[in-house]
Amino acid sequence: MAHPTPRLILETLLPALRVAAAYAHQVQPYIAARPDKAADNFFGAALSDADLSVQTFIEVALLGSFPSIRFYGEEYERSYNTKYFRAIDLGEQDDYLVTLDPIDGTQFYLDGHSNYQIILGVLNRDDFEAVIAVTPAQKTYCYALRGQGCWQGKLEDSLDDCQPLRIQPSDAPIFLGWQMAGLAPLLIDRYSVISVATDYSKTTQIPNVNGILTGELTGVVIRKGQFIDGAALAFFAREAGGIATLHDGSPLPPLDQCQKYQAPGLIIASSTTVHQDLVTAIEKHSADTN
Repeated sequence: MAHPTPRLILETLLPALRVAAAYAHQVQPYIAARPDKAADNFFGAALSDADLSVQTFIEVALLGSFPSIRFYGEEYERSYNTKYFRAIDLGEQDDYLVTLDPIDGTQFYLDGHSNYQIILGVLNRDDFEAVIAVTPAQKTYCYALRGQGCWQGKLEDSLDDCQPLRIQPSDAPIFLGWQMAGLAPLLIDRYSVISVATDYSKTTQIPNVNGILTGELTGVVIRKGQFIDGAALAFFAREAGGIATLHDGSPLPPLDQCQKYQAPGLIIASSTTVHQDLVTAIEKHSADTN
């Protein structure tokens, strides 16, 4: 099958994702860190045995089920299987690219926290078609299909058994990603603020970006939206009734206009009020620092 539907890809890979989730959960207490990757912060640099093992397992499932699929995994440079995929980049319209973050939140994972995920996306040339995110420690997952909405369920549930997921406005905190801490003084009069650069703890779990879907967060600002994680979570938010834009409030660009598998800085918000407050804070911070 040259171009399987996005839903078929999710349905076919869900059993493998369940096994990968069980593996990740089982080995977490004993997991070995590997030498850091090149990155500009310790979160991006974190790498574990589980990252490599989960990616290899999903690659095997993909090649066995869809041998002509395009695939880009976070650890493609270290993978034995990259050379067996037809391509690792975006193709023409409807020639889908599957992406994978084998352990989203590797530093959280290495420190024993429970809010890491396995995120798999199906990307078209212009936008995401589908994303599925498994949370192994909580034995849950959620998925979204382009223009059709977002659903959540227990790990053993089929896609059809999952329930609709809608983001609700709340008084939960704002999450500021790496290099976004300068926005905190402009927000603390109205919101609780969690800045990953200053508030991350090895012993006390803080929300990750995926907290926008669970109600742990009401807004998120990140300096870039990688296709494999941040941009995928923004797609979830859009399909779940939230708002996802660039820092200036403009719509996200088509994927084929992005560089290096990532969109520019993103805002993800639960409501128009939160979104506008974040746009205003970014504008003021930019004006004050220029």
